[in-house]
Amino acid sequence: MQITEFLKHHYKHFNAAALIDAADGYVAHMNDGGKMMITLAGAMSTAELGKSLAEMIRQDKVQIISCTGANLEEDIMNLVAHTHYKRVPNYRDLSPQEEWDLLENHFNRVTDTCIPEEEAFRRIQAHLFKVWKDAENAGERYFPHEFMYKMLLNGSLEEYYEIDPKNSWMLAAAEKNIPIVVPGWEDSTMGNIFASYCIKGELKASTTKSGIEYMMWLADWYVKNSDGKGVGFFQIGGGIAGDFPICVVPMLYQDMEMEDIPFWSYFCQISDSTTSYGSYSGAVPNEKITWGKLDINTPKFIVESDATIVAPLIFAIILGW
Repeated sequence: MQITEFLKHHYKHFNAAALIDAADGYVAHMNDGGKMMITLAGAMSTAELGKSLAEMIRQDKVQIISCTGANLEEDIMNLVAHTHYKRVPNYRDLSPQEEWDLLENHFNRVTDTCIPEEEAFRRIQAHLFKVWKDAENAGERYFPHEFMYKMLLNGSLEEYYEIDPKNSWMLAAAEKNIPIVVPGWEDSTMGNIFASYCIKGELKASTTKSGIEYMMWLADWYVKNSDGKGVGFFQIGGGIAGDFPICVVPMLYQDMEMEDIPFWSYFCQISDSTTSYGSYSGAVPNEKITWGKLDINTPKFIVESDATIVAPLIFAIILGW
């Protein structure tokens, strides 16, 4: 069986059925001429989601991405340092001393996967500093993802590639030049490194455009792209990657007083967060109606499961695999 045939034969109930419904809704939205935003929270890049997301980008199944700074950089880290990663399948059994030993050996753990500092962080740092500095010397300013695109497209990392480049979603995005919104970029390794250069006086903070400028840019993009079937919202996990961009609609409607602005026209979230104590990541989609983000008739789906399992399966259906 093909993947899609297998899923549609076996996935009939509960979260399995929600997965199928969400995928079919995504396909219908695209077939009707809609556009789609995908948001990435959690360690999706370290989980190698690029193996399916890159093909989604190449086949024009996603028009814009919002992601954390970690996802932005960790896809590139996997591209240039994959063979140096260390897997720790027994991570739940690690003692504090064993965790300390990983740190001493320059490994930073993400669940069962350790990212190698020297081959990943430092290898990218040198090349990224150059594009930062070149822009500053030229009196130019760019968004964080634009600097990453420059680094990827100038070929300076090619000698380090350790996976098939077709499995890097950032490389696919750079080649397509699709827009990425990266709220809270400073909360990432490269954001921290950029801040350190600013503290040392080697770079100016203004060389990288800010989160407010991202919101301003996104507002303009949404107005220009929300006609017809409109823009859908496919949210992987919770956090700022989803919270930030979904707010552009109520901002335009309430604060800019653009009363004819369309709501998001499709919504799906993959999340294992529980709905308790005000958890927004675990909130059911209908709550977003009260905040002016979704319309009463917007197709709404929530798959309460692990995104590392669910997202590639949904993408497989959308890609016809």
